[in-house]
Amino acid sequence: MNIALYPFDSKKILRGLVLLALVLTTGTLGYMIIEGWKFLEALYMTVITITTVGYGEIRPLSENGRVFSIFLIFMGIGIIAYFMGMVAQAMVEFQLRDILGRRKLDRQIRKLKGHYIICGYGRIGRIIAHELKANEIPVLVIDKDEGLREILEAEGIPFLKGDATSEEILIQAGIEKARGLVAVVSSDSDNLFIILTARGLNPDLFILSRADEEQTQKKLMRAGANRVVLPYLIGGHKMAQTIIRPAVDDFLELTVQDESIELQLEQLRVSEKSRLNGVTLLDSGIRQEMNVIIVAIRKADGTMLFNPSSSAKIEAGDTLIALGHGNDLERLAKILDGRA
Repeated sequence: MNIALYPFDSKKILRGLVLLALVLTTGTLGYMIIEGWKFLEALYMTVITITTVGYGEIRPLSENGRVFSIFLIFMGIGIIAYFMGMVAQAMVEFQLRDILGRRKLDRQIRKLKGHYIICGYGRIGRIIAHELKANEIPVLVIDKDEGLREILEAEGIPFLKGDATSEEILIQAGIEKARGLVAVVSSDSDNLFIILTARGLNPDLFILSRADEEQTQKKLMRAGANRVVLPYLIGGHKMAQTIIRPAVDDFLELTVQDESIELQLEQLRVSEKSRLNGVTLLDSGIRQEMNVIIVAIRKADGTMLFNPSSSAKIEAGDTLIALGHGNDLERLAKILDGRA
């Protein structure tokens, strides 16, 4: 059974309130003019008349007053029924939206696999979530702010309201099937608890965390983080480099962040099936055939070879840091992955 929910029209509620105010005003003025009552007496009589509470007349009515009361009852009952119907409809729709929304979210989370859990949707968490989504990497956000739900739903990002230090929340987020977790809440102590909890639930999880203090970095690493980033330290270094080496900073800015430029800096992993496995850079033809520059090679053991020589071997498990045009990089990626 499909239930179609349409956005609730707030104009109907507003229209009902305007009509209700009009009835109250008409009734009050009518009793004041016809019966000569004071404002409070006229308002009270109008309210008990249109609500049909049955308290009786506060004073004997004239014949004109009784005719006016009949008119007021029929008009008031219709408008109140309309107004209460709109309120009831709104409540039912909100409840159905909440129930169906939760079921839809549960289905989304159950389908997630190899995703990244982002704990904290502040300025840093928002940038990370958007970058991962732009690269078609599945993400899920955990935050305590319920107000983020509509924003993230509109952006197509699954959201869980809760404390990311809680095991129940992390399990609900599918941490056992997740590829990684990003701890970017505002408190270093909370990030520490998140890392400890996450590492206990999934020992193979890749965990990236932020830290505000340099002395906290080692604690987060000991707690189980694979990488710890200090935003203020990185920001300070970048601003200094902008002053000291502006040309270098412009180059990195263009290659890493400017999507309009064709030149890109990419990391490409070497598969055992690749025809370049065991081949030197000189014999690979990467520079000559694809016009791609290999800036560095990260070996399988984590060793980084910067500006590798032409005799350096490309081996399975290596990651090549390559600079080139998008089409050339895609072609090289297929070769290194064994698809070409």
